[in-house]
Amino acid sequence: MAISQSSQQNDAARQTELHPLGGEPGKPKKSGWVWAIVLIVLVAGGYYYYKSRPSADSKAAPAPGARAAALGPVSVAVATALKQNIPYFLTGLGTVSAFNTVTVKSRVDGELKKVNFKEGQFVHEGDLLAEIDPRPFQVALEQMEGQLARDQALLNNARVDFKRYDQLAKEGVISSQQADTQNAAVGQQEGALRSDQAQIDNEKLQLIYCRITAPLTGRVGLRLVDQGNMIHATDPNGLVVITQVQPIAVLFTLPEDNLPEVIQHMKNQELGVDAYSRDDETKLATGKLLTVDNQIDPTTGTVRFKAAFENRDLSLWPNQFVNIRLMLSIRKDAIVVPLAAIQRGTQGSYVFTVKGGKANMQPVKVDLTQGNIALIASGVSAGDQVVVDGQERLQGGTPVEVHDASPSGPGGGSGGGQGNGPGKSPGGNAPAPGKNSDKPGASKNKAQGKQS
Repeated sequence: MAISQSSQQNDAARQTELHPLGGEPGKPKKSGWVWAIVLIVLVAGGYYYYKSRPSADSKAAPAPGARAAALGPVSVAVATALKQNIPYFLTGLGTVSAFNTVTVKSRVDGELKKVNFKEGQFVHEGDLLAEIDPRPFQVALEQMEGQLARDQALLNNARVDFKRYDQLAKEGVISSQQADTQNAAVGQQEGALRSDQAQIDNEKLQLIYCRITAPLTGRVGLRLVDQGNMIHATDPNGLVVITQVQPIAVLFTLPEDNLPEVIQHMKNQELGVDAYSRDDETKLATGKLLTVDNQIDPTTGTVRFKAAFENRDLSLWPNQFVNIRLMLSIRKDAIVVPLAAIQRGTQGSYVFTVKGGKANMQPVKVDLTQGNIALIASGVSAGDQVVVDGQERLQGGTPVEVHDASPSGPGGGSGGGQGNGPGKSPGGNAPAPGKNSDKPGASKNKAQGKQS
């Protein structure tokens, strides 16, 4: 019995541990309420933060105009819009080509006895370049002259015999057939005499060919055969190459879209062509347009043009690459501003002008762009100050602090706000007519004088 009571006591104690009485079951319920309160506090705090953030932002970030006023005027670079005569031209890549190129060759075989030119020398048409040993041809000439004398004597004798035969035939002493045969002999001797004379003329011509002269005026290249060598008329290389570099030609290409415009201008006037160096900085020569090729290259969509240059200072050299500007017309009294001043938006092109210390957004119509300048059709007048640097910080009515565009700044030159002289363009970087006014772009084969 004692054993059973202890087991009952153990079971009761075990049930007491599993199911606490009184205040013990309330502990987990109290902990749940605590977590619920914490969650409610977090949600309330998040809601308060969400509601209070817009008002804080609005207090920290004022309106654009108020912010600009609070931060002070914006420093910008300006240039002055000018009224100038601007050349309208198309640009393309060109290759200098000699107007004429001649490989001087010998027309007879013989020993090269004398060379009368220096490499790189300028020669004129008819100047003696080289001499071939003439003695073999002189001997041949004397032989033919001797044969001519012999045939001349035979002809004279045949003519005398014919007179005799003709007289005897008239008297009936001989038949007329014999007189006719003698007359034919006279004709044979006359033919032989003419053949001898032709051979003599040929030998004289060979003697003339022994003296090699310049076929045109030009510059002599490197000598290809040295004195003392045997040369032949069939030699492929010849003696020397002469190129005509005064005048000289340039072949260049333009897009086929420009062809109608160029042809229209060619009908009215002779078009000028300027050649610039490969870096497009130095003007090398001025010439004129000669002709247009008779077909368009279908692989590139371009047309070839040929221009002629006097090249008096030898600034152009055969096979030299140059940048070409084909002058079409002069835009007189055009309003020009630096290209950096032009901005583009959803409403079209516009610029920021400065008046009364504030920036004003001014819509403009761009006529065309030429290099780093833009021709304005409407929207800007001569003397207006346009912003060329700092536009990204501007809005209409923003106070500004003005300074002139520096040569290294976006305006491209100094003196923009002072008003440039006739020899300068807005910002000072775009040269006036006759000077370099554009830089090599990504595609030099496209005309930059296109309408915007």
